[in-house]
Amino acid sequence: MKTETLPRVHDPVIAKENGVYTLFSTGNGITIYTSPNRVDWQRAGRVFEKPLAWAATTIAGSTHHYWAPDISFWNGKWHLYYSVSTFGSNRSAIGLATNPTLDNTHSNYAWTDEGIVIESNHSDDFNAIDPAFILDENGQPWLSFGSFWGGLKLIQLDLRTVKIKKDAPLLSIARRSDAESNAIEAPYIWRRGDFYYLFASFDFCCKGVASTYNIRVGRADSIEGPYLDREGRAMLDGGGTLIRSSEERWIGPGHNAVFEDDGRDFLIYHAYDAQNNGRPALRIEPLNYDEEGWPHV
Repeated sequence: MKTETLPRVHDPVIAKENGVYTLFSTGNGITIYTSPNRVDWQRAGRVFEKPLAWAATTIAGSTHHYWAPDISFWNGKWHLYYSVSTFGSNRSAIGLATNPTLDNTHSNYAWTDEGIVIESNHSDDFNAIDPAFILDENGQPWLSFGSFWGGLKLIQLDLRTVKIKKDAPLLSIARRSDAESNAIEAPYIWRRGDFYYLFASFDFCCKGVASTYNIRVGRADSIEGPYLDREGRAMLDGGGTLIRSSEERWIGPGHNAVFEDDGRDFLIYHAYDAQNNGRPALRIEPLNYDEEGWPHV
């Protein structure tokens, strides 16, 4: 198996189990890589070997290509949320798969698809893609998600099913104003100290070196918000402090996650390599915090 130091990925997330790092990303059946050191990565199959029957039936035109996975360990098993959609449409769904282990050599290794968590229709002012799981300070699970349309959303999950809690309200946590653009997506909430940090990707992905993606952040005292940027502007009013934008080689950085490893936080995202024909690649950078608690890379 070929080893890569910069695997070709979109929308990466990383988990660690028994000293082995596992990377999930958008791709046919959701692509998996593993690494002993966060540097050298090898392909390790996919989550779903065959297209999901419910996905093809529910979302017309969708294929085996599932988007934007999110991985977390909770209540004794790994939970992987993922998106089913077609480009430019908000007829979308978020699904859930579970596994007791990420070690594909273990006898218990098996991905169980738990079906739909939430879906959106053309009549909705939101798009049910780009999920991210988060526990609040009381141990209550939530799911953030969203792309374009009415912006980024947050909703409570049921403690037993880890799907949408009955009668839970759909909360808005960030949006772009019409005067600018509605190009905001990929929320990721990270709890550190007294704050919840909301990371989001602004502008446009998936155009190689013409991509304009960039990563912004705001924070709040409560998981429900309001999330404010460093200047005090609400993310519901288009605010967001820039923490990663294009540079000479790495273009259009975005769709990030945060990963804690041995007591240190890392920003995980993809960017397009201007030295390699705009190939999307994994990027991992230490995430630091200044005296006021604001993250930077």
